[in-house]
Amino acid sequence: MNVRLIPSSLLLVGLLSGCHGTSAPPVAGAETTVQQRQQTESQRMELEMIPPPSKTRYLSVHSLEAWENPYLTVQADMVTMHVMVADANPTTYGVGGLMRPTNARREDLNIAPEKLGEALRSIPHSAWPYGRVVAVEEAHKIPASGRPQVRRTMETTMKTLGELGIVVYEWNDSGAIGR
Repeated sequence: MNVRLIPSSLLLVGLLSGCHGTSAPPVAGAETTVQQRQQTESQRMELEMIPPPSKTRYLSVHSLEAWENPYLTVQADMVTMHVMVADANPTTYGVGGLMRPTNARREDLNIAPEKLGEALRSIPHSAWPYGRVVAVEEAHKIPASGRPQVRRTMETTMKTLGELGIVVYEWNDSGAIGR
């Protein structure tokens, strides 16, 4: 058995100077993943300024036309975000009438699924009267060949909403089914 002794001064210098050997090459996409996580965390923190959802308010809604919070329609390659902008007039006089129609305050925006967090963050807090909850529905009249892609987009959407701390209220043709 051949044991080689290293002088203690050399060992100490080696420990203090650190290891300068070859390091593993950076993993491709790791930096992007870190940036995505930081972006998601930033969006989540901003959305946490919206109060938690109030079940007593949103569970009593039985149609998307009456839904006041943002809701999403998921399609194969995009998500349509429907937003009801808060009425600027605080009085109840004429609400829903000819001079103040409710549908005039509704905005529909088509967005890419990867931009969902950014889009939700840009919605004014006054457009979330039920708190941090979003109704989600699949697009209607989807051909059989497009259903798998819609389902994948739906799963991506649900995952994004979960990461952002937003409660998902799944909607189907017969009304809300909740989650």
